[in-house]
Amino acid sequence: MTDTVLRLIGVTQQYGTGATAVSALSGVDLEVCRGELVAVMGPSGSGKSTLLGLMAGLDAPTTGSIKVDGVRITAESEEALARLRGEKIGIVFQFFHLLPSLTALENILVPMEILGRADARPRGLALLADVGLADRGHHYPSQLSGGEQQRIAIARALANDPPVLLADEPTGNLDSSTGRQIIELLVGVGRAQGRTLVLVTHDPDLAALADEVIALRDGRVVSQTARDAEPVAR
Repeated sequence: MTDTVLRLIGVTQQYGTGATAVSALSGVDLEVCRGELVAVMGPSGSGKSTLLGLMAGLDAPTTGSIKVDGVRITAESEEALARLRGEKIGIVFQFFHLLPSLTALENILVPMEILGRADARPRGLALLADVGLADRGHHYPSQLSGGEQQRIAIARALANDPPVLLADEPTGNLDSSTGRQIIELLVGVGRAQGRTLVLVTHDPDLAALADEVIALRDGRVVSQTARDAEPVAR
């Protein structure tokens, strides 16, 4: 029996009303199993980032149901949803979204302090070491390179040991060499720790590492391809 950690049923996302309404997602049904690396691909405007935002609980779908690790997030209050995100979902953005007034270490500590973890500081220091920046914890984001900022963002996403990591074009703002290092770090963490990793990407080399590739077009899933298998068209 497969262990499904992400499930979307009949998910649609519409912006606006009437004649000006825009449909970003239409009738999306998806299941992602625990420990899988899944790449989400498609042209600009196909709904990739919208899909990831819904999985993260950052937005609510117009219709449909979304479950994360058995919890139906579409039925949760804002307070419960915020706590669930803190406990179960780590998010890595293309543009890092580090707090500029906090040091690298302090940025990593934020999600742990929100949940009141007693071990926040030692864990934060351990995470700095894990991403290869043990000596940079006292630096502010403006004093770090793009690759270093993304490493801090990954450490922050891992802070509360979430079962699910979501990454939206995590290498899109980096040069190719730095981007490869970030992908090796993300994929390595996912594989080593058995985390579920969903990546939005345009990079076919990255998609080739995935257990499954989901292709979107015009807000619909048009195919799902497991590694070494033929695409399943929708």
